[in-house]
Amino acid sequence: DHAGYDLKLIVMDYLGVNGFDIVDAGCKSSTSCDYPRFAHDVCELIMKGEAPLGILICGTGIGMSMSANRYKGIRAALCANEYHAKMSRAHNDANILCLGSRVIGSELALSIVAAWLNSNFEGDRHLRRVNLIDELS
Repeated sequence: DHAGYDLKLIVMDYLGVNGFDIVDAGCKSSTSCDYPRFAHDVCELIMKGEAPLGILICGTGIGMSMSANRYKGIRAALCANEYHAKMSRAHNDANILCLGSRVIGSELALSIVAAWLNSNFEGDRHLRRVNLIDELS
């Protein structure tokens, strides 16, 4: 949303330089806007198979993660450090990374993004647990 706009630009630049395809489904300025709409748009892209992963950024990351996790099949993880990022992929198969632009700096954010993108789901016992998320909701 608007609070994450400046960090979004930094993250998008990082992703572009590192060869990732980018679909910008976010706001286009730092003018106040409603974050649930952008969370919805990113979740739709993932649920339709048009994007494998997404990144959502707002002031704290909390609103984005709460909004995204309302959608079946979405596993959004609010990560404040690299370990959170790595484990959200390795054990929880997170398909959306949420960041809080007002609580982490841009260097840490890029380090979190790198850790998240360079981690893979371990499957095995974790797959059973990930499947339970949708089965029980």
